[in-house]
Amino acid sequence: MVKINGEILDICGMSVSEYLKTTSYDIKRIAVECNGDIVPKSKYDETILKDGDSVEVVSFVGGG
Repeated sequence: MVKINGEILDICGMSVSEYLKTTSYDIKRIAVECNGDIVPKSKYDETILKDGDSVEVVSFVGGG
């Protein structure tokens, strides 16, 4: 099981990229942190989610 933004999901074996395709996140406006480390966008395809991982997906919001 993988914890994403506090929610436990059964997505072990999925890449970050594969997971994000199942969501409505705008890839250009997010940052992904896995186990305390920022995942570079260039590594989304090769970063495989494992049992016990803790992931935070943060959306950037513009405004003024």
